[in-house]
Amino acid sequence: MTVAGLSGRSVFLVEDEVMIRMMVADMLEELGYKIAAEAGDITEAMRLAQATEFDIAILDVNVNGKVISPVADVIKAKGCPFIFATGYGSSGLPEQYRDRPALQKPFQLDALGKTIEAALRGG
Repeated sequence: MTVAGLSGRSVFLVEDEVMIRMMVADMLEELGYKIAAEAGDITEAMRLAQATEFDIAILDVNVNGKVISPVADVIKAKGCPFIFATGYGSSGLPEQYRDRPALQKPFQLDALGKTIEAALRGG
């Protein structure tokens, strides 16, 4: 179930729940994406966001009780698209990023693929 022209792109994944991070990484690989880097806390996510090359990021909104905004700011400054993953609905997104795409947890493979494809195409 790869998306023509988009598979092989790299993804930066930030998720504090290890099992969810592993599951999403597996889903991404099934869709044909490569994992550029993974982080489970804000400090590591900040470091990796600055130091790693990737095509798109998937960001958990709440990482160990901290809002992901500083990491989103770094990624936005790099000009890379990003998607939020949240269990809180769109009202749980950082206010300045409520226009960004968000996946409601738990999400399915199809929804993940469509959301990434739209974000990579600028939709």
